[in-house]
Amino acid sequence: MNYETLLREHSLKVTPQRLGILSIMHTSGHINVEELFIHIKKRFASISLATLYKNINAMLDKKLISEVKIPNMKAKYEISKAPHIHMLCKSCNEFIDLELDLNDLVVTASLKSNYRVEDTNIILSGLCERCNNK
Repeated sequence: MNYETLLREHSLKVTPQRLGILSIMHTSGHINVEELFIHIKKRFASISLATLYKNINAMLDKKLISEVKIPNMKAKYEISKAPHIHMLCKSCNEFIDLELDLNDLVVTASLKSNYRVEDTNIILSGLCERCNNK
């Protein structure tokens, strides 16, 4: 993944800190601010939490990254990708993407509600295979 190209495509200035943030997000898949701050401090010792939030908010505004709000947990961030759902294990907190075609769901919801759907954030929870087999 070319992070410089991603930043430019989203009209964001390429900075070492933003490249680092995207690299960490890509490696982690989903990460909350506190975890991201711990990782980014290892690369950029002088970065402040305020600077991290400023960069996250800029990337959110340009839809380069997405915020995933998880009930009873801290929000996680991921690099934006095709619409998908998330699976959450209620035992070990494993959190993964599951690619499904959401088009029929979005169309049906739009027709029944008369809403124009602009974003989806679907989380299904249960037990992962490992926890279910314990």
